[in-house]
Amino acid sequence: MNAAEPIPVEFHHPVRNLSDRVAFGTTRFLRFFADSLFAKRYGNRAIVLETVAAVPGMVGGALLHLRCLRWMRDDEGWIRTLLDEADNERMHLMTFMEIARPSWFERMMVLVAQAMFCTFYFFLYLVSTRTAHRLVGYFEEEAVVSYTRYLEEIDAGRIENVPAPQIAIGYWALPQDARLREVVIAVRQDEAGHRDVNHAIANQPSSTRPARMHAAEGTGHATYADKARQS
Repeated sequence: MNAAEPIPVEFHHPVRNLSDRVAFGTTRFLRFFADSLFAKRYGNRAIVLETVAAVPGMVGGALLHLRCLRWMRDDEGWIRTLLDEADNERMHLMTFMEIARPSWFERMMVLVAQAMFCTFYFFLYLVSTRTAHRLVGYFEEEAVVSYTRYLEEIDAGRIENVPAPQIAIGYWALPQDARLREVVIAVRQDEAGHRDVNHAIANQPSSTRPARMHAAEGTGHATYADKARQS
């Protein structure tokens, strides 16, 4: 599932306008709560956050599907890209369910957080597609930071580098003796890909957003639709 060349990890889209400020401010606000609730329990953090992260691709893909039907226009492959993103985030969740066991409180948080965020994102997407995709881009920037810190904890020996779950080995085509570290690197690469694709969509003119698969070419790596075709 990984692109042919590594995706640059260090990247931040500069805040340039009101849409960006709303998206970035919302991201930082939610990051504060995630840090307060989970601290360095990165496995449990991933379980809760990945259930939310899988929402935007599904909501965006569904709304884009309906928009293309209304206007009788081709989606240029973007529906597949967004749905692939949602499915990829779901696989992250399935992977970390094998690594960290969520408590009943975290399971309740998943139900509440997903319901609230799904409703919020649905209406945000209707009001401003640009802001919605910019928000996901900033979310994914924070996800990359979180997984980088996860790696630092593993490398420092504060988190045990356990064997990779079989579901992860099969999904990312990892070696049979792969460990948690290799899984976190693979997930971080995925998140960097989602980051770049969503920022690319947000950068498109409103009249064509999202319309062209080549909009993500400037990021230097394949989109998730391209990856699915190659897998």
